[in-house]
Amino acid sequence: MSYSKHAVALHYDGRTTPQVTSKGVDQLAEHIIEQVKQQGGLIHEDPVLLEYLDKLKVGDTIPEQLYVIIAELIAFSWFINGKTPPGWEGSENINTVV
Repeated sequence: MSYSKHAVALHYDGRTTPQVTSKGVDQLAEHIIEQVKQQGGLIHEDPVLLEYLDKLKVGDTIPEQLYVIIAELIAFSWFINGKTPPGWEGSENINTVV
């Protein structure tokens, strides 16, 4: 059995619903992961979440069923990077790739 690596990158601007910015398989997946690492984004491995996200097209926003899990991942990513949501005291301009 051949294993294929998949990656789906999301972008969240702090105001609108997160959307799929890129996705790929095998070499393209590796490239996406490397780019996200270089940009300081969160890499999260979850086969069940990937199954849902992989059905989306680039440019699609995440479906409502995924709001809670994606919000938790974004909050965690912001926390470990020392960022705060827009409108919070001491907030900075947030442009996060997850």
